[in-house]
Amino acid sequence: MAGAKTHDFHILPPSIWPLVGAVSAGIMATGGIMWMHKAAWGGQLFGVGLMGVLATMFLWWGDVIREAHKGDHTPVVQLHLRYGMILFIASEVMFFLGWFWAYFDFSLFPAPVEYVAKEVTRLPETVTQIYGTWPPKGLEVINAFGFPLLNTVILLLSGTTVTWAHHALIHGDREGTKRGLWITILLGLLFSSIQAYEYMEAPFPFAGINYGAAFFMATGFHGFHVIIGTIFLIVCLARVYAGHFTPRQHFGFEAAAWYWHFVDVVWLFLFVSIYVWGGWGATVHG
Repeated sequence: MAGAKTHDFHILPPSIWPLVGAVSAGIMATGGIMWMHKAAWGGQLFGVGLMGVLATMFLWWGDVIREAHKGDHTPVVQLHLRYGMILFIASEVMFFLGWFWAYFDFSLFPAPVEYVAKEVTRLPETVTQIYGTWPPKGLEVINAFGFPLLNTVILLLSGTTVTWAHHALIHGDREGTKRGLWITILLGLLFSSIQAYEYMEAPFPFAGINYGAAFFMATGFHGFHVIIGTIFLIVCLARVYAGHFTPRQHFGFEAAAWYWHFVDVVWLFLFVSIYVWGGWGATVHG
């Protein structure tokens, strides 16, 4: 029959969301740059772009969910969605590789850096020069075996609970899926709360010193990914309550679980390299 579908692939209809998303991202980036340079309307432009990006995410992914419910996500399409998620996580690995590279470059080849102490807050007044040591001489560091170790346990535990939720879904146990997701989400929120407190009590600043810049960029972007992963899991929980997902078709949940495990693994590298090894031999804060 002419026009009949003779393949397992899903041919997407024309969509406006890629264009809207690209324009919104461009506005957000432009506004963010203007905001950081204190230009007029920079913050407002950033806000408009951010709202556009969030709207694109919500509406575009809504279309994807409707396609799944219509049966467009055949086994072949699901396989390619998995390939896409794997490539996305691989790109995130490269993203964090940049922060690790910067941190190890600073730590293995520390160069003398002079600064004016009064321009850098939360540093000992006696420290007026960094003498090519790592961590910088006279600088206190965060105790790796305090809150960072607690957060490590929390993330490892959350990895087991999200796996529990996944296996419960595979076996048709929706109540087990809900319980596992609830616990994982609460653990994610607890991690973020502890990290926020840790940042408020940090004995070194973000600006003016390589140690602080490298530390906050690496751990802070990981914390941002934890927040994204928590939102991802909250959406999955809402979809479970709405009756979405089946034991054979639940790519959205699977992608969220993969992302969460990726966040767990990255944190283990951060904990060992930045908190433990990076602060070895330095004075511990508190």
